[in-house]
Amino acid sequence: MNISVEVSPEYTQSAILIPEINDAKEEAHKTYFVTSSNIVKIGTANTDNDSILSFLESLKELNVRNSFIPDEKRKEVLKGGNIGWWTTNISQPLGNWIRNNFGEDNSQEKTKQEKKGNIGVVAIKLSAKPAESENIILNTSLNSGDESISIIHGERLTFNQSNWDKPAYMVFQIDSQLTHASSAQFKGISGNIPFAWSITFLVMAGLFVVLAIYHKYILPKPDSDKAHLQTSAKSILREFRLTFVTFFKKPQALAAIFFMLTFRFSEAQLIKLINPFLLDPQDIGGLGLTTGQVGFVYGTIGIVGLVLGGITGGFAASRGGLRKWLWPMTLSMLLTSATFLYLAYFPTTDLLIINACVFIEQFGYGFGFTAYMLYLMYYSDGEHKTAHYAMCTGLMALGMMIPGMFSGWLQELLGYKHFFIWIMLCGIIPAIAVALLKIDSNYGKTKQ
Repeated sequence: MNISVEVSPEYTQSAILIPEINDAKEEAHKTYFVTSSNIVKIGTANTDNDSILSFLESLKELNVRNSFIPDEKRKEVLKGGNIGWWTTNISQPLGNWIRNNFGEDNSQEKTKQEKKGNIGVVAIKLSAKPAESENIILNTSLNSGDESISIIHGERLTFNQSNWDKPAYMVFQIDSQLTHASSAQFKGISGNIPFAWSITFLVMAGLFVVLAIYHKYILPKPDSDKAHLQTSAKSILREFRLTFVTFFKKPQALAAIFFMLTFRFSEAQLIKLINPFLLDPQDIGGLGLTTGQVGFVYGTIGIVGLVLGGITGGFAASRGGLRKWLWPMTLSMLLTSATFLYLAYFPTTDLLIINACVFIEQFGYGFGFTAYMLYLMYYSDGEHKTAHYAMCTGLMALGMMIPGMFSGWLQELLGYKHFFIWIMLCGIIPAIAVALLKIDSNYGKTKQ
């Protein structure tokens, strides 16, 4: 089943309506999906958010009542209800203090836009009654076209003997920033879902087996990699304890751990807010890009910059060594975040400028991250290097997780402009961590 969604400023719609669906022509021994229309036309004029929400709730109620989708009760937290100790005593007072002293002047007045992208509805049902106890599941997703057009309800519908002759509803919505003509094609797939997943996992398991055999005979084996002739639970525990203890007994262990936890302190917060900043409309501090534009800017240009930065960093380190390039790489990673500070204070819709800023930031990040990975290998070198490197990557993940936990909360209090200033200030902490490190001047250089 294929549905085409066409968007144009020329399409006008006075009201959102539930489409009707004609009865299917009877065809012996054939079951297929019947739709109200295979082409959905949506105008680019934005619609009142309350109207969309009210209409969407009515369609959800119809789909739930006819068992096309499960009835999942959402938990709602009522204002004035029970508030936890942490919120009452920590986050709320601290948040109010941050907002009042460091937030943007109009941050409290800013609200999400009241207008949302227009929507289109398709009704769908089966042409014939399915077999007893048979569930026919229809999964619909974007097949090709503009990613600024999405399906927001009805992407998974279940048909059976009780509801096959009743209409189910799918809802498509365009991005509120989409103002030009565009289109997208959605494809619905139906079949034996459990069997399909079984085949998928079977293929993946076979692939892992093939790769394991390949690696067993192809990967090089270092001289230090020797099998233990006798192993026991006691020896395994002793080796684990030894591995853990020696990690913290390495030279400069405290400085190294501080570096691993804090080198990505500013970047861990920034990466969580890049997509929201690009997507949010300009009246609340964002750039107002469509989903499709963000996919190209950050998912294509950004990736190119990241890869080129990483390659350049590896080439530079191989020529001069880690110690020579440690500070240039660190500053490259920290200072290129200023591109988002620039975009926040001078918002633009010029995709050339936005692409250039994102490319610079991602190139700087890729170039600077080379120093981080090289230092992890430098610290892990020696006995138990594999286990020690795994512990280093665990600390790296922890250093990303903790700052990311509060970055969204902090941005809501500060606003995008002051948040990006905060990101720049956070670069002081990684700089302190780098200043504490002592590295062999020859490490990282290519051996002649």
